[in-house]
Amino acid sequence: MTAQVTLEDALSNVDLLEELPLPDQQPCIEPPPSSLLYQPNFNTNFEDRNAFVTGIARYIEQATVHSNMNEMLEEGQEYAIMLYTWRSCSRAIPQVKCNEQPNRVEIYEKTVEVLEPEVTKLMNFMYFQRNAIERFCGEVKRLCHAERRKDFVSEAYLITLGKFINMFAVLDELKNMKCSVKNDHSAYKRAAQFLRKMADPQSIQESQNLSMFLANHNKITQSLQQQLEVIPGYEELLADIVNLCIDYYENKMYLTPSEKHMLLKVMGFGLYLMDGSVSNIYKLDAKKRINLSKIDKFFKQLQVVPLFGDMQIELARYIKTSAHYEENKSRWTCTSSSSSPQYNICEQMIQIRDDHMRFISELARYSNSEVVTGSGRQEAQKTDAEYRKLFDLSLQGLQLLSQWSAHVMEVVMQKCNKICYFGGEIRISASENMCQNGSLVRAHSPALLVLSVLQAIRKTVCDWEGGREPFNDPALRGEKDPKSGFDVKVPRRAVGPSSTQVICNVLLFNGSGGGIFFLHLYMVRTMLESLIADKSGSKKTLRSSLEGPTILDIEKFHRESFFYTHLINFSETLQQCCDLSQLWFREFFLELTMGRRIQFPIEMSMPWILTDHILETKEASMMEYVLYSLDLYNDSAHYALTKFKKQFLYDEIEAEVNLCFDQFVYKLADQIFGYYKVMAGSLLLDKRLRSECKNQGATIPLLTSNRYETLLKQRHVQLLGRSIDLNRLITQRISAAMYKSLELSIGRFESEDLTSIVELDGLVEINKMTHKLLSRYMTLDSFDAMFREANHNVSAPYGRITLHVFWELNYDFLPNYCYNGSTNRFVRTVLPFSQEFQRDKQPNAQPQYLHGSKALNLAYSSIYSNYRNFVGPPHFKVICRLLGYQGIAVVMEELLKVVKSLLQGTILQYVKTLMEVMPKICRLPRHEYGSPGILEFFHHQLKDIVEYAELKTVCFQNLREVGNAILFCLLIEQSLSLEEVCDLLHAAPFQNILPRVHVKEGERLDAKMKRLESKYAPLHLVPLIERLGTPQQIAIAREGDLLTKERLCCGLSMFEVILTRIRTFLDDPIWRGPLPSNGVMHVDECVEFHRLWSAMQFVYCIPVGTHEFTVEQCFGDGLHWAGCMIIVLLGQQRRFDVLDFCYHLLKVQKHDGKDEVIKNVPLKKMVERIRKFQILNDEIIATLDKYLKSGDGEGTPVEHVRCFQPPIHQSLASN
Repeated sequence: MTAQVTLEDALSNVDLLEELPLPDQQPCIEPPPSSLLYQPNFNTNFEDRNAFVTGIARYIEQATVHSNMNEMLEEGQEYAIMLYTWRSCSRAIPQVKCNEQPNRVEIYEKTVEVLEPEVTKLMNFMYFQRNAIERFCGEVKRLCHAERRKDFVSEAYLITLGKFINMFAVLDELKNMKCSVKNDHSAYKRAAQFLRKMADPQSIQESQNLSMFLANHNKITQSLQQQLEVIPGYEELLADIVNLCIDYYENKMYLTPSEKHMLLKVMGFGLYLMDGSVSNIYKLDAKKRINLSKIDKFFKQLQVVPLFGDMQIELARYIKTSAHYEENKSRWTCTSSSSSPQYNICEQMIQIRDDHMRFISELARYSNSEVVTGSGRQEAQKTDAEYRKLFDLSLQGLQLLSQWSAHVMEVVMQKCNKICYFGGEIRISASENMCQNGSLVRAHSPALLVLSVLQAIRKTVCDWEGGREPFNDPALRGEKDPKSGFDVKVPRRAVGPSSTQVICNVLLFNGSGGGIFFLHLYMVRTMLESLIADKSGSKKTLRSSLEGPTILDIEKFHRESFFYTHLINFSETLQQCCDLSQLWFREFFLELTMGRRIQFPIEMSMPWILTDHILETKEASMMEYVLYSLDLYNDSAHYALTKFKKQFLYDEIEAEVNLCFDQFVYKLADQIFGYYKVMAGSLLLDKRLRSECKNQGATIPLLTSNRYETLLKQRHVQLLGRSIDLNRLITQRISAAMYKSLELSIGRFESEDLTSIVELDGLVEINKMTHKLLSRYMTLDSFDAMFREANHNVSAPYGRITLHVFWELNYDFLPNYCYNGSTNRFVRTVLPFSQEFQRDKQPNAQPQYLHGSKALNLAYSSIYSNYRNFVGPPHFKVICRLLGYQGIAVVMEELLKVVKSLLQGTILQYVKTLMEVMPKICRLPRHEYGSPGILEFFHHQLKDIVEYAELKTVCFQNLREVGNAILFCLLIEQSLSLEEVCDLLHAAPFQNILPRVHVKEGERLDAKMKRLESKYAPLHLVPLIERLGTPQQIAIAREGDLLTKERLCCGLSMFEVILTRIRTFLDDPIWRGPLPSNGVMHVDECVEFHRLWSAMQFVYCIPVGTHEFTVEQCFGDGLHWAGCMIIVLLGQQRRFDVLDFCYHLLKVQKHDGKDEVIKNVPLKKMVERIRKFQILNDEIIATLDKYLKSGDGEGTPVEHVRCFQPPIHQSLASN
């Protein structure tokens, strides 16, 4: 048998769903959605009045009048909505331009067809206002009768009459405001007259009346005032209504903002109605019937209040337009132009925050105590004090919400230029249970009328135990209670039904009872009010028959029970207190544009203004509440569908939401990306630089923390019934921003020279850090995939960076840079021999797409400026990292093509030309000639070479390009080796490659190594993957392990391969010359390249003049690297070392130590230059020999010795 679940258990199970953890753990930073809204309606509009037979009969009759008046108020509200939401139809209909227009009949027919239903509504509106004025004036006339004036009139009745006054004021202002209503009626009237639709006189007269009604401003007010002024004493009743509104407003006897503003409007419009030709409000003030000073104070504090929708009314206008204002102008302060501090919401923020914090703390305390001590307790087990606390807490929360909502509405209505939006929300989660326990007032009075009223109240509301009243109650016998008190037993209920209610529900609604109805409270409050009222219909008031404490108890209950209706309808009241839907509607201002605007831009929409304000200020405390301002669209859409019931308004709201939410996501994503970019830039910025800048007085601002993380966790934001994954939308835009940032980084590099590659690497690293920080909160593509896409390297073998590196190498680096072996750097030449290279213009970029902010851009620019004037190891390290093996291979291959074209092209032609001008035979002079003689001899022998014009320009320039290319390859090889060594050392523990350990005496190395290997065996990657991985993963792991080990063992050299390739380019015979005649080597003949290079070296060793550039300044070491490389690749380095002209001169000068000037050449200076270049040549040749011999074998290279016959002297040769 299925176990039965009690209602309490079912409800507790539902409550537990709130604690159910969701998979995404989304923080709650938006108003909870109300997809299913439950609002019980306990206000039956007095339909059950006949059930209260135990009540006073005339109050039941009064309830009937209330019911009819409420229905008329509801109808008036519908007409107010009709007028407010009226959009001109006639503007959309084509107009007849002339009488000869052929389709004018069709146009008129369509005009009538479209506008006739709307004109019918206007006609019904005219009839309604007539009936409403007649009904209101009828009630006023009845209540102003001489006999009725002495009788008691309930506050509820007077407030209902006040609502009528408010309705007339609203309808009249709406009618005055809507010019489109008049235009539509005029268009309909023209079309109907042309088609002769209104033939009978009555229709014509009604149409005329409607025209006059719509055309006359303040027609409703004038008609109302005219009919009121013929009623004797009407001002007395209006004074009662105004006084009641003053009392309610002063004692804050209102809860929703609309009730508060209604009281003020009734005060103002009531004074206007009273101040006419018959009565004078200033005389009434003199008689103490009304208090104008209080009203003036109220109107001064709150000058402008909402009228309907986005319409507002200046309360002082009622005073200014009254009949007797001019002669009493000095009595009013509210008519001055000074602004009230009420509208400066910024000044009230302190108090608002204090109230908010105090209430939230109290609510949290109550909620925690309920969770700790209240769980498991039945409602009936709670004490009266607990119920009282709950009632007060709920009421206080509603009053605070209403107060804050009213503040915002009033500020907006004042049309302030700025509005400070405050974030925060009060959610009243407490039950709307109220204390209905305890016996009501038990008073004793000899007055029969008082007794009858009390007995009626007793029979109407008392909820006896068992449904029966106690038989021994002394109050029924007219006796006093005993001194020990009389115990009245009442069943303890949270909200309990009375026996009368049960009968009433069964009879009228076929219900089962439960809950307090509006009429129930109305009857109790009205009957209690009649007991303490100053008027009772007789000379002696009922109040005089009651005891003082009893009167105080009744007054206290009557005052507090005013809010019972609101708290019974708790969910509806809560929604009304928080309703800010009118902040979106702008029908009044659209009407002022006279059709020139269909709708306003979002910059004039209050929900977007508030949202944009939070985004623009970037205030951390408000960022989490940005979704609350967007929730105004939910309120407006709900109001448009449920209250205005206009689909076109909802469509406009939806269209604006689509636009605003796109803007919101765009701005938010932009901010989040910028925020984390600045964070990444700050994290990677050197702390020492920041501190040094601070010491120098240039502070780099630190990042201000913000709360974007909470917004990034939002995966189902509720907006207009849609569930929006905010995280996904932001992720899409941030992915695009990340891609754009990488694009700009590479674009900047493409517009600058090779030295900017360090900055490119820094930008890539910042983007990588940004990607890492953002990946905590969103699912982004891998950074490598993004980088390859931005680099155009997804499917292509090389990317944009590789192409630009080669482009810069070919057109700028090789021809324009000089290498300095001492600093290991390339610097730009002082005398360029090539045309200036034109680059693309640098792309414009916002700071957030570079290093994050302007300050960080400046800081990083100062850092990277240190890398701008040279190309050295930092640049080559970055090139290796960014290009990778594939990119380096592409660049090397292209450089080899450049070297080949130079060696087999221009340089080869110059070698052939210079070989022709070289002396055929140039012997090295004997030491006896002395160094000056030898210098003069060489200068004479090499005169043609020295004087060759293109040698120091084009020829040296081409050789410098070859040398720079060789040096680039060598330095890349060295940087790559460092990277590989680091990789190998990092990989070693995962390949079971362990360093040798220290072994003490008596310990065995193999045993110690085995223990170490077993200890680190879990780190060994390949066995781990073989045991746990897939076949594909196993194959990848084995290949990676093999590649790493081979790279470690082989010691492959890229530079050796390049030199070997270049050797194949030197295939022309001119490089090596003919075979020697002696069968061994050329000694004195100048037919080999090393002799030509000796001549070139002699030329650039000659010291230059004061204002001339040396070969080092113009060409750097690249020139020497090119010459020495060709000599080494041709195998002529030893012959060069022995037979070089400069070296011979150096040896002789070192021996004799002479210093003369031979043919304007200072000998000693030249020798010094020769010595420097000899050292450089030796270093270059040694380096090249090392790389070329590294692949010949592990041992010492074998010397190939050839034996020659000793030379025979001439004297012996003849024999």
